[in-house]
Amino acid sequence: MATAHATRRPAVLGDLLPGALARDVALIVGAAAFTGLAAQLSVPVPGTPVPVTGQTFAVLLAGAALGPVRAALGMLLYLLAGAAGVSWYTDGESGTGIHTLGYVIGFVVAAAVVGRLAQRGGDRTPARTGVTMLAGTVIIYAVGVPYLMASLHVSLGRAVELGMTPFLAGDALKVLLAACVLPAAWKLTGTGTGSTRDR
Repeated sequence: MATAHATRRPAVLGDLLPGALARDVALIVGAAAFTGLAAQLSVPVPGTPVPVTGQTFAVLLAGAALGPVRAALGMLLYLLAGAAGVSWYTDGESGTGIHTLGYVIGFVVAAAVVGRLAQRGGDRTPARTGVTMLAGTVIIYAVGVPYLMASLHVSLGRAVELGMTPFLAGDALKVLLAACVLPAAWKLTGTGTGSTRDR
């Protein structure tokens, strides 16, 4: 029993790092900070309050690399710290009155789901990674677009036009990039590509 536990494969890439509590705290804070940094890579899109940013890619990577609990806590920290006044939302925005807040709330759910899928081997091959990243992207839109609709007082169709349609090509590129990066990272670790279930 002890031997099986000692030789168990890491469930996510974050498990490869040494330590326990200190490691987890560092990963949670790092995930929040990385997402805040990615938010500053922002390109305005004419006609919509939603810009193109690196946030979603950071969220999806955090989910896959850290697992559901650490990734969700990292995104929750990002959300709460921004609401408390830390200027690390897009273009240095803080507070909860922004139209894009729904996407940030969606980050918490998406990170947890992507992390859970990654624990089950969803980031070990390009095809699995693509499906995992797509699931996370859909969740972000599923929360963000209705919030945008409510905050702007527009129809759902209009919210989709403003908050989803202009970003689909970029999101497809992010999914493709993740499908290349994550399996390659696992290959470099030498820990194999088999799926690993929750401990």
